[in-house]
Amino acid sequence: MSKALTYLVFIAVSLGGGLLIGTNNLPGEWYQSLAKPAFNPPNWVFGPVWSILYILIGIAGARTWMRGHLSAAMLIWAVQMVFNFLWSPFFFSAEMPRAALFIIIVLLALVIAFIANRWQADRLSAALFLPYAVWVGFATVLNASIAYLN
Repeated sequence: MSKALTYLVFIAVSLGGGLLIGTNNLPGEWYQSLAKPAFNPPNWVFGPVWSILYILIGIAGARTWMRGHLSAAMLIWAVQMVFNFLWSPFFFSAEMPRAALFIIIVLLALVIAFIANRWQADRLSAALFLPYAVWVGFATVLNASIAYLN
């Protein structure tokens, strides 16, 4: 597979998967009724932020794939995608913020593990995950606050 096609596939998987999960697990009346902390961003922020992050995640995944299909880094990348895609169904559709909190804590640990794993071997892939780590860290605090307040 060519480099360009590899990037396209990984971006399509991460961005397309994220959009699919997001459109099938929208915040509804239940979410609107929850007590939220003062730092909760407006709902319109999440779509653009996640879209950008999914593109960065896809690029990092493609770079990692091209450096070793069966590497530990590739495994971490794939597992973090699973946890990423699990969060919305648990939080929004199942209405289980405490279970979603467990999922996002694991996700944050996996994102940090990916950064640590890639830092020496592929600094660009690690750097592409830094905004993701910051956002997931923020989302973890937000999820924990919502779980606590409700």
